[in-house]
Amino acid sequence: MSTHALFDPSSLAERPGRRRDAVRGAGRRGVGVALAVPRVALVADFLAIAALDPAVERLRASPPPVRLCLGDTVVTHAADFEQTRTDETGLLVDVVAEADLGRHPFRTAYVAGEPVLAEDGRRFVIESAATLRAEPRISTVRLVMACRRTYVSAGDRVRILHHLDECGTGRLVECAAMVQNAQDGVAAVLALAVEGLVAVDVSRPILPETPVRRRPLPYPDPFGF
Repeated sequence: MSTHALFDPSSLAERPGRRRDAVRGAGRRGVGVALAVPRVALVADFLAIAALDPAVERLRASPPPVRLCLGDTVVTHAADFEQTRTDETGLLVDVVAEADLGRHPFRTAYVAGEPVLAEDGRRFVIESAATLRAEPRISTVRLVMACRRTYVSAGDRVRILHHLDECGTGRLVECAAMVQNAQDGVAAVLALAVEGLVAVDVSRPILPETPVRRRPLPYPDPFGF
């Protein structure tokens, strides 16, 4: 596939990801109208997934424009988000509603799976409903985020984290057994995942054997642990 086929310069001036999402439906009479997933809902999904991803060290909205390389073509583009990650140089992300994918300047590269890289080596990707709401990840993310208001006492926090310090990686059912002051031990462990203190694998369903491990503190440890 040629570079010109992957890149559409006519839509460079447009930012389809920031437009109001359209309503799509079937054209034949009698067929119900289906609402496209609003972009604001996709952004919320993206932020939740990023919050639970232990590889994401920092998330920045509206980073400065960068020069993106697609084959022999170099294009200046302002991404929606920038992730600082532990597993690669960095990641630039556009969150685009399904109705706007057809007008995105890198739409063909997205469909073809062609890599788009910034000049400094960071990848550029498009996140849409198809990627953000893929199962089982989205259901697992929602289950974890639903526990964010669960109160976890100081004693339960220490017991859970100490157990993980001792075993390295523990099963969810084992970590939940450390809880003494909450009605739902699993919810208490998942609440710590929302806080960024522990990591769970959200790419799979929540099961008794779901692995749980400590995450590095998001701030300097004054005690040097």
